[in-house]
Amino acid sequence: MGWKGKDPYEGQRPEATLGASFCQRLGVWLGTGLGIGLVAPCAPGTFGSLPGVLLACAFAAWLPWWAQIPAALALTLLAVPVCTCSERALKKKDDGRITADEWMLYPIATLGLPLLERPWLLPATFVVVRVLDVVKPLPARQLQYLPEGWGIVADDFVAQLYALGLNWALFRFLCA
Repeated sequence: MGWKGKDPYEGQRPEATLGASFCQRLGVWLGTGLGIGLVAPCAPGTFGSLPGVLLACAFAAWLPWWAQIPAALALTLLAVPVCTCSERALKKKDDGRITADEWMLYPIATLGLPLLERPWLLPATFVVVRVLDVVKPLPARQLQYLPEGWGIVADDFVAQLYALGLNWALFRFLCA
């Protein structure tokens, strides 16, 4: 994606997971959005975000807004080793097939929003999240250069915070 410099995994086969352990395969499966990033015909980040929509709905259904915050932060921290494991297994810096940063952080952009009571919020928040993930407002783009999973997750964390603000503004504007 935005990596500058020599790719540390250049020339190595992404299929090198064939002899991988169960934990490595599980890491790649989670890291690629339950495998969606591996099979998406195009835009793996967009397709790989779809499990995040379900996760956000689960947050809205089962957690009060104040409990959604630590749950989202825990998923963010868990996404770092998942993305690191996936990057190492796929042998490509910030491989586009790695979508754990999209789906595991997606609930941040919807914290406290009444997704189940206002179903129009689901597609609206999805579009906002995807646009901000592509645009990467400051300082998100610069954070991509952190090593391994930290770089994969940090830029999306910032983009999700921007999306949270925009999604709440959209909700307040349309439901005032």
